[in-house]
Amino acid sequence: MFSAFRKYLLIPRLIRLSSAAPKDPRTAWDQYWGNIRSTGATGDVLWDSGSDHELNGYLPTLAHLDPALPVVDVGCGNGSFTRLLAQHFPLAVGLDYSANAVDRARLESADVTTASFAVCDMTAPDAAQTVAAALKEAGWTGEANVFIRGVLHVLDLDGRSALAVNLLPVVGTRGGVFLAETNFPGTPVDYVSHLGATRKSIPAPLEWAIRGLPMPGRFGAAQRAKAFPTADWNLVEEGSASIETRPLGNPSASDVIPGYYALLRARQPG
Repeated sequence: MFSAFRKYLLIPRLIRLSSAAPKDPRTAWDQYWGNIRSTGATGDVLWDSGSDHELNGYLPTLAHLDPALPVVDVGCGNGSFTRLLAQHFPLAVGLDYSANAVDRARLESADVTTASFAVCDMTAPDAAQTVAAALKEAGWTGEANVFIRGVLHVLDLDGRSALAVNLLPVVGTRGGVFLAETNFPGTPVDYVSHLGATRKSIPAPLEWAIRGLPMPGRFGAAQRAKAFPTADWNLVEEGSASIETRPLGNPSASDVIPGYYALLRARQPG
């Protein structure tokens, strides 16, 4: 019980750190990516492990997608997963609504000829047209698969629903959606404690995120059912996932966050 009490002594420090984060999410994410100094296993980005280990765990499920179609990586950040996906699909197009993230992704992917990037807010009314334009610029016209990792858990219900609706014309009749999200079963204090935060110290990539970004939520089967209703989507597969962080180098920190994955296809009329 004393240990649990000590954990909650973190709250004043978390409030103090997070109070500096911009209130507008777009501003927060663009500022965050503009301040990133390095990525990968020793970088500043909490959720960039610098490894293909997590994606390899998804490959059996991704194998159910049409391998002849390109894949759109929604919320690509610095493009770490886009580059990995480009090894398994003929083309990978990374999208992020932070221009600074897209700039970094392009820089880090300069030698990957089958990966391209574009700025796109997937919750915006014209998102499907923006995706189509990005695919066309990359040399593709038509439907595509979609990969989402760590995006839906930072959106509110309206944002999740808008994103899901905008994906329908992207996937059409042949494409599918694979999503993987953090689904931590606890409070924000439990969450950061799981990642090694104590009253005396916080792993640097975690502190970087707390200082600059809105507090994330969780996304599991219940949230998926609301965002991707059965009137529009067929659930093909779902289960638990392990969302990997950058190695945190802290004995009290876990480098894995409990998560959720799902594979969906657009429901066809009739």
